[in-house]
Amino acid sequence: MSPNKLLLQYAFQRPFLLAVTVLLGWAGALFNGVSTTLIVPVLLVFLGQDLMLQQSPAVVKAVSSVFTGIPEQYQLAVMTAAILLAILLKNITSIASTVFGGYLSRSVVKNIRLSGIKLVLDLELDYYSKTKIGDIINCINQEINRTANAIRTGIRMTTQMITILIYLAFLISISWQLTLASTLVLVCLPLVSQYFVKRSKKYGQILSDKSRVYSGSFLEALNGIRLVKSTSNEEYEYLKLKQAIEEREKAEMDSQINFALINPINEMTGLLGLFAIVLLGRAFFSEQINALSANLLPYLLFLYKLLPVLGQLNNSRSEFANFVPSTILVNNFLRRDDKLLLENGSLPYRGFKEGIGFNGIWFSYPGHTEVVLKDINLWLPKGSTLALVGGSGAGKSTLADLLPRFYDPTEGCITIDGKDIREFDMRSLRRAMGIVSQDTFLFNDSVRKNIAYARPDATDEEIVEAAKRANAYEFIVDLPKGFDTILGDRGIMLSGGQRQRIAIARALLSNPEILILDEATSALDTVSEHLVQQALETLRRDRTTLVIAHRLSTVQNADCIAVMDKGRVVETGTHHELLEKGGYYTNLYAMQFSEDTRDLIKQARNETLIGTSYEIRTRLNPMIGFLRLLVDDIVDSSDERNELILESYESALRLLHTLEFLENNARNQIRITSADLEAEKL
Repeated sequence: MSPNKLLLQYAFQRPFLLAVTVLLGWAGALFNGVSTTLIVPVLLVFLGQDLMLQQSPAVVKAVSSVFTGIPEQYQLAVMTAAILLAILLKNITSIASTVFGGYLSRSVVKNIRLSGIKLVLDLELDYYSKTKIGDIINCINQEINRTANAIRTGIRMTTQMITILIYLAFLISISWQLTLASTLVLVCLPLVSQYFVKRSKKYGQILSDKSRVYSGSFLEALNGIRLVKSTSNEEYEYLKLKQAIEEREKAEMDSQINFALINPINEMTGLLGLFAIVLLGRAFFSEQINALSANLLPYLLFLYKLLPVLGQLNNSRSEFANFVPSTILVNNFLRRDDKLLLENGSLPYRGFKEGIGFNGIWFSYPGHTEVVLKDINLWLPKGSTLALVGGSGAGKSTLADLLPRFYDPTEGCITIDGKDIREFDMRSLRRAMGIVSQDTFLFNDSVRKNIAYARPDATDEEIVEAAKRANAYEFIVDLPKGFDTILGDRGIMLSGGQRQRIAIARALLSNPEILILDEATSALDTVSEHLVQQALETLRRDRTTLVIAHRLSTVQNADCIAVMDKGRVVETGTHHELLEKGGYYTNLYAMQFSEDTRDLIKQARNETLIGTSYEIRTRLNPMIGFLRLLVDDIVDSSDERNELILESYESALRLLHTLEFLENNARNQIRITSADLEAEKL
């Protein structure tokens, strides 16, 4: 679809506004022509040139004949009043046309922007992996705003062309021969400005490109602000954005200079054209001296009114050309035929009884030839847990993405109770699923609304209960405003473990039938992992769960573990069955064993240090208080001094015993943990 067709398509969605705008523009031009026509007889009568009035063009006589029944002494006053009324009506219709045109353009822009937002929300994840978010935001905001200017300019051009056509009709009625000759002269005027129109289009394209670069760079800097600050690259980002802004401003300035040149050039060529037409008029009416004045006067009057409109039309053409690149960009953005949109099924999803089957799954990302998944065959019974384990790039997350239909398999199918999931309505299918990943997204909104995002109608009691079951209630009530605390962009106020527990609370509240856990604890510290793991166990209870695991210790109780490598399932079984096979899983488990040992020792050390610190502070505080009283010589009684010295001695003794106990306890814990892991390995 061409950009012009795009604008017309959306404009015709509001036919009433479009028709009223055009009719008001036509009426304004007509009233303008009538007022101009009436000026001729008024001038001739005022100058006492009644004979010349009789030789005036037919259109002037026709308009003058309306006033023939009026007494002669009042004719001049009435015609003057008619001119003022026509001018008033012209101004009223022009203002009304501008107002209705504004409503029309705003309506069109709103519909275009809503269509863009609807498309953005309908597009699959593949589009976002190939497109910069900054480009999308720039298109939705900047480019659609420039498209709005194109619409306003187009409406203004329509009114100007109607005005020109009406003036041409009046000119033809005076002398079609002179009008034909004048047209040949006037046609040259747009040709002179055509060079600047082309330059406007070029500058418009440059401006769109620079706006896209600036929006993308600015959004990237904001999204990566932690990296920017941690690497002390604020100055580098500032200079990069400064350059992008300067390049954009230069493109806009070049465009404005181009516009500024058009007006004087139009004015100069218009005057030359008018002079040429006067010479032509003298040649046409040279044999009739009276006709020369009677015909040429109204002709030049109409021409005088016409030339500024032609200049305005040239300006509008230049402006429209400047906005065309944005319109093309928006047009391409709104196209659906070149974007991946999965076909939606018609069956509402109402739950399942048997299980989920992955049947001969092959998959390649759209536009790529590399095969990511190869002949995957798995079965996930209802109420059980299937864990996917393997190295990085094995295809675990990709396989999980196929279940909620973020992508469709290239070959094979996923079935629920034997029915292809592509037959189900995607929205009802996805509502039955809860997804908790390592990259938890939270909105810049309250804790309450983030938890209730999947169920906006949830009651406060249900939200609190979900938070408690997710081990999140305790830290939520400690926030400044509790459940009404605004979390900041992406939940920046919370730690990774807290964000995970909010996501788990959200999943618990939605009560999903199918649960997908994508390495939900892989990026957490030990304490947070323990809390999140407890919440996940609560979440997984009595649900059908697909787990993507980084730490094998988190999936040892899974009903089935599928080991993946290079896009294939190489082993399946329970934890103990896979260890007995002595294959890929065993090697993977052995590699993680040493890591787990180090982690547990580190955990024991950290917990010992925390406990030691607490105990030392508990014992030292009273001892220091006692000694301070002695040093400051505040205690007068010798008995009290002896009692404080004894208390300080006993506190120091208890402190030594505490340190000895904590040290022995930590060593025993490390010894027991290592022995347990060694036994499991054997």
